[in-house]
Amino acid sequence: MNKAILLMGPTASGKTALALEIAAVLPIEIISVDSALIYRDMNIGTAKPTIAELALVQHHLIDIISPLETYSVAQFLFMTNKLMRDILRRNKIPLLVGGTMMYYNALLNGLSELPEANAEIRNQLENELNNFGLGALYGKLQQVDSVTAAKVNSNDRQRIMRALEVFYLTGQPMSLVQEQNKVNVVADIELLPLAVIPTNRDLLHRRIHQRFQSMLKLGFIDEVQQLKDSYTSLSLTHNSMRCIGYKEVWCYLNNEINLQQLNDQGEAVTRQLAKRQITWLRAINPMNLAHNNPELKSTALLNQLRLEIDIFMQ
Repeated sequence: MNKAILLMGPTASGKTALALEIAAVLPIEIISVDSALIYRDMNIGTAKPTIAELALVQHHLIDIISPLETYSVAQFLFMTNKLMRDILRRNKIPLLVGGTMMYYNALLNGLSELPEANAEIRNQLENELNNFGLGALYGKLQQVDSVTAAKVNSNDRQRIMRALEVFYLTGQPMSLVQEQNKVNVVADIELLPLAVIPTNRDLLHRRIHQRFQSMLKLGFIDEVQQLKDSYTSLSLTHNSMRCIGYKEVWCYLNNEINLQQLNDQGEAVTRQLAKRQITWLRAINPMNLAHNNPELKSTALLNQLRLEIDIFMQ
C-alpha cells in the first residue's frame, strides 16, 4: 500500500519548522497544502519558506501561479495525486504540510464533481443580483438548499451564486449533488493525518502577534505595494488578495485604515483563521502531536512525529 503523511495545524503552530526537521532525518519530499503559497511574488505575507529552507528539501506546489490567476480545489487534488505517486516512485515519503483545510478535506473525503459554469445561468443570476440584491439570492438559496446555505456566509457572493447555478442546472440542491458525485483520486494511498494543535490559546495568539509583527518588519507593506505596481489589474476581487493579511495591507495603502488598525485587523483575521482551522481539525480528529502539552519543544515534537511515522510505515 502506498502511504503519505499529512502534517496539519493552525497558522503559526510551527508546522513548517517541524517539517524541515523531519526532512533532515527521513527521506521525504514536501507538498504544500496552502492556498497562499501557490502565488508568485507573495512571500512575506504568506510566510513562504525562504530560499535556504527550500534548498534543504524538495518542495512542491509553491510559486506555481501569478496573483492574477485562480486555482481550484480540483486542481490541487489532481496535481497532488500525481506528485504523491511520483514521490513514491522515487522511494521517498510524501509529506503534505499546510493549513488549507478545504484541500485536506478533498484528500480525505474526495471531491465532488459539479457541472461546469453556464454563461446563460450566470447572466440570469447577475441580473437577479442587480435587481434584487445579494440578500434575496441568499434567501432563495435557503429555500432550495438549506444545507449549503448554512455553510455559506450570507455575504459570500461567489459561493451563493455557484450554489444557485448548480441548482438551476441540475434541479437538485448542490449539497445533494456533492454527495452523489464524490471522486477520490487518492483512495489507494493510505494517509496518516497528524496535527499540531496548541491547546494553550494564549500561546497561539502570542505567536500570531509575533508573526504578524515580524511580517511588517520584513516589509509586508512594501510587498503589497510592489504587487499593486507589478500587476496593474490586481484588485481585492482576486483570490490572491483574499489571503490573510493582504486585504488589510491593501486597505492601509489606500488610506482606508491607519497603521494601528492594520495591526489590529491583521492579527484579528489571523486569529479567526486559526480558530476555524482548529474547529475543523477537531472535527476530523487526527493524531494530535501537541494535545497534552502545548509547550512541547521542537525536539519532543520531532521525536513523537518520527515514532508515529515509523509505526505507520511498517
